[in-house]
Amino acid sequence: MAYKRILTVQDISCVGQCSLTVALPILSACGVETAVLPSAVLSTHTGGFTGYTFRDLTADMPAIAAHWKKEKLSFDAVYTGYLGNAGQIAYVKDIFDSLLTENGKRIVDPAMADHGKLYAGFGDDFPAAMARVVARADVALPNITEACLLTGTPYREDVDEGFARPLLQRVAALGVKRVVLTGVSFAPDRLGAMGYDSRTGTYFTAQGRRVPASFHGTGDIFAATVTGGLMRGMTLEQSSALAVEFVLACIDATARDPHAGWYGVEFEKALPLLC
Repeated sequence: MAYKRILTVQDISCVGQCSLTVALPILSACGVETAVLPSAVLSTHTGGFTGYTFRDLTADMPAIAAHWKKEKLSFDAVYTGYLGNAGQIAYVKDIFDSLLTENGKRIVDPAMADHGKLYAGFGDDFPAAMARVVARADVALPNITEACLLTGTPYREDVDEGFARPLLQRVAALGVKRVVLTGVSFAPDRLGAMGYDSRTGTYFTAQGRRVPASFHGTGDIFAATVTGGLMRGMTLEQSSALAVEFVLACIDATARDPHAGWYGVEFEKALPLLC
C-alpha cells in the first residue's frame, strides 16, 4: 500500500479528550502520518468545564498554508473537525483546491452542534457557512443535530429509518458524495451510524451495543477512526463499522473508571484494537 500523508484542521483542547488530542494518536495507530492546522486553542474542552480560555487562530491559517505551498507540500486527504468561524471555512476551501494531491479525499466532520443545539460561540448563520464546506466534501460525518441544521430539518431525538434516509439525502443534496449520519438508533439496545452514497443511491448501517452513558469526544473519535480506515484502503462501510467498534471499546474501557466521564473517554486503553 502506498504511503499516505493527511492534514487535519481542528482545534486543540489542551485538557480533555477531543479534537486533535484524540485525532493524532488514533490516526497514528492506524499507521497514517498526520499534519495539523489548529483552528483554535482552548484551555480545556467545553463539555465538562466552565471559564475555559479560547484563542482563535484564524489569522495564522493563511500564512501556514502559504508556507506549505512554497515548500510544495501536498496531502492525500484533508480531514476537518471544529472550525471556529466562517472565515476559517473559506481557508479550508482554498486548502482543498491547493494542497490536496490528485484524487485526494476531503473528509468533513461538521463539528458545530449536538443534542439539538449549536455549540457555544456559534450564531444561527453558522450552519449555512458550514454547509458550503460540506458541499465540497467527498465524505461528511454529521451527527443528527448537525445534519438537521445543515438542511433546515426540524430536529428530533428519536430517529427511525424513515427519518434518517431522507435526512441523509438532504445532506447529500448539498453536494457531498457520501454521508455518514452518527448517533443513529433503530432499536432500543443498538446505536451507531447510517451511511448513504449519493452516486449509487445505496445505504448501509453500522450498529453496535448501546451503552447507557454519554461521554464527551466520541464523535471526534468516530471521525478520526473513519478517516484512518479510509486511508488504509477500507471502504466507507468497513471504516464506519470499525469506528463503531472502537468507540464501544473506548467507552467500555472508560466505564470501569467511575470518575472518568467528565474528562472524556480513555481511548488510549483501546488503541491496540487499531494497531
